[in-house]
Amino acid sequence: MKKLCAFTAAFLFLKFSLILCNLTELNCFWRIKNSEDNYGDLRNDCGFVLLIFEEPIENFYNYIIDFRIPARKYEFFLVMFFATDEINKNPYLLSNMTLIFSIIVGKCEDTLGVLDIAYSQQNNSFDLINYSCGIQPYCDIDLIGPSWTTSLKLSIYSSTPKIFFGPFNPNLSDHDQFPYVYQVATKDTYLFHGMVSLMLHFGWTWIGLVISDDDQGIQFLSDLREEMQRHTICLAFVNMIPENMQIYMTRAKVYDQQLMTSSAKVVVIYGKINSTLEVTFRRWEYLGAQRIWITTSQWDVITNKKDFSLDFFHGTVTFAHRHSGIAVFRNFMQTINTSKYPVDISQSMLQWNHFNCSISKNNSKMDYFTINNPLEWLALHTFDMVLSEEGYNLYNAVYAVAHTYHQLILQQVESQKITEPKGVFTDCQQVASLLKTRIFTTPVGELVNMNHRENQCAEYDIFIIWNFPQGLGLKVKIGSYFPCLPQSQQLHISEELEWATGKTVPQVPSSMCSMTCTAGFRKIHQKQATDCCFDCVQCPENEVSNDTDMEQCMRCRDDTYANVEQTQCLQRAVSFLAYEDPLGMTLVCMALSFSAITILVLVTFVKYKDTPIVKANNRILSYILLISLVFCFLCPLLFIGHPNQATCILQQTTFGVFFTVAVSTVLAKTITVLTAFKLTTPGRKIRKIMIKGAANLLIPICTLIQLVLCGIWLGTSPPFIDRDMQSEHGKTIIICNKGSVIAFHFVLGYLGSLALGSFTVAFLARNLPDRFNEAKFLTFSMLVFYSVWITFLPVYHSTRGKVMVVVEVFSILASSAGLLGCIFVPKCYVLFIRPDLNFCQK
Repeated sequence: MKKLCAFTAAFLFLKFSLILCNLTELNCFWRIKNSEDNYGDLRNDCGFVLLIFEEPIENFYNYIIDFRIPARKYEFFLVMFFATDEINKNPYLLSNMTLIFSIIVGKCEDTLGVLDIAYSQQNNSFDLINYSCGIQPYCDIDLIGPSWTTSLKLSIYSSTPKIFFGPFNPNLSDHDQFPYVYQVATKDTYLFHGMVSLMLHFGWTWIGLVISDDDQGIQFLSDLREEMQRHTICLAFVNMIPENMQIYMTRAKVYDQQLMTSSAKVVVIYGKINSTLEVTFRRWEYLGAQRIWITTSQWDVITNKKDFSLDFFHGTVTFAHRHSGIAVFRNFMQTINTSKYPVDISQSMLQWNHFNCSISKNNSKMDYFTINNPLEWLALHTFDMVLSEEGYNLYNAVYAVAHTYHQLILQQVESQKITEPKGVFTDCQQVASLLKTRIFTTPVGELVNMNHRENQCAEYDIFIIWNFPQGLGLKVKIGSYFPCLPQSQQLHISEELEWATGKTVPQVPSSMCSMTCTAGFRKIHQKQATDCCFDCVQCPENEVSNDTDMEQCMRCRDDTYANVEQTQCLQRAVSFLAYEDPLGMTLVCMALSFSAITILVLVTFVKYKDTPIVKANNRILSYILLISLVFCFLCPLLFIGHPNQATCILQQTTFGVFFTVAVSTVLAKTITVLTAFKLTTPGRKIRKIMIKGAANLLIPICTLIQLVLCGIWLGTSPPFIDRDMQSEHGKTIIICNKGSVIAFHFVLGYLGSLALGSFTVAFLARNLPDRFNEAKFLTFSMLVFYSVWITFLPVYHSTRGKVMVVVEVFSILASSAGLLGCIFVPKCYVLFIRPDLNFCQK
């Protein structure tokens, strides 16, 4: 009877009104803060005491009729109704006993105390009982939560065992300071891992973070930052919201500006609700901040915007501990007997609409809002039929208490204690010790170990909250996170996920400081910026990047080349001036044709060797010149075709030697012409013969000098096979490298000096009187020769690859053709067209 008296007194409290305030205005939240309790905290907690009686109590719920409850906490009462009924119907748990619950006075009420007073004055039928039942101390277990602040302070002044059913808080795990407080929630050891995995899955690398400025928020910041840095995810900003309202109000606009100006489209929210952190959240909704919010399950309140302003943004992604669904609870919700559980919230809703901070200020009537079945309204508008995280924790907490009481009763029976009634416990140390070691399985199959709530590898379900155009919030499961599986199997996201924007996963909203560098580009980090902020530049020539956001480009091997997009290396095609090429074939035909023509001229000169025009100017030198020109015309054949070491060496040496013979022969002919006219006196005959011999010795001497130069060239730095990969894209051109460029220019320079000497001598002898004086033709031939090779040098050095070879071959053919044409075509004209001119004039 004493215990029943205590239970009756516990329910004598003021009636509560449902006050849910639109916190988009700071003044509204300030009104709530002014209604703090004696401890200086928001009246956000809810507290229950679980008691057992040996006799059945039929009309237990009649003691708690007609009281007011905030909508957020209404779920807790439904869970208590459901769980106690389920346990009382279980013949194997607390058999022949009745489990009931009481409400801790001063808990579970709404947050506007002024309305409590106003409403209690209207209800004259409710009076306080001003007597004490003389209760002796009992050790019943309390259930407290979901906010830990007042729960912690309440624990300081009480040695009664308590189970905290809110989110896990490390402050309450200090058993030296709080030896009688136990938590039923699992610690969020892997929460930040799951959030980072979600960011990686959707490619979000630029993240905002908003946390409470307390120990728990700072620890979460440290863990999350470390995990994000390991995966190159950056924090765009960190808002640490102070818990003190006055401090918060001085900084609110700074927080607003930081969020609104940031390019981060994904923001992590971590902290408790009913705090300045929630005020910040509401303000940003009012400011129209469209973001994807990643948070925990305590923030996933489902409401209807048309009736309540507690509307969370669409695109809110929440992590909730994975629990087995309680299918029976859904049926309990749908079939609840309101006469058995007469908790009327109609008047609470009426008070809410009258005293709302921003919606119904002008409504003076209080009778326009009536609901026959408040539970039906609650099921449609307040929360989902699935239990929230705190609701599920409360369900497990009730069973933890029931199993503890069951074990205590068994110990009472075994010890045959008769000093205490059955179900009455006074040893709090014994109750706490048994509660701490409880291991049991709930009716839904979940194993609960009260002693290892911190070390469990908690699994998470991931939900997204959509806000439909009519304001109806919908909570949809989109995936799961299993931290203890291999990394590749930890995160599971639905492939049919569709965001509030109507875009499917391939078009998931992005959150990056810089756009992804596509293949073919590399990242260049901006100065004094995070790793996530960078510029994209194209890879250098012949370098590739085959993935996104590459730090460095990879250089292609020598036998490969980068494609136009610079995304992959392709095999190069081998190229050279081949005989099959149109250009190569043309040059070969020209070389052979000129060689054939030169041979015909030689044959003609041999045939007409006794004619005056052939005998003039030393016919032996003409034969030597024609033979050297034949070889000069054949030299280009060494430049065409697949190069090898032999052809590379022969190209330059044969070209240098044969052209030296040809040019020195021309020089000898010009000297012969000059001496023929200068040495005409009888006394100079012997001298003339000597000079003629010297002219004939000029050819081998000049050729020998060229051979020495070529020998030095080949001995120091000979030509070799080279590969040109720059001239033509995607091709490797095989060419003969000159080796020593200086030696090559010495050979050309020596030829040029011989040509210049020949030109000078021929120019001096051009006007000497003689019928067959060829000095003019020799002068012109040297002018053509000299012009070709002077033009060759700049053109040759301005070209690359096969074109260089073509230029050199063309210069050889042109200069050789110039000598052949300028010297021998006029003589052939006389031989074939004007034979009447082929006679000696006396």
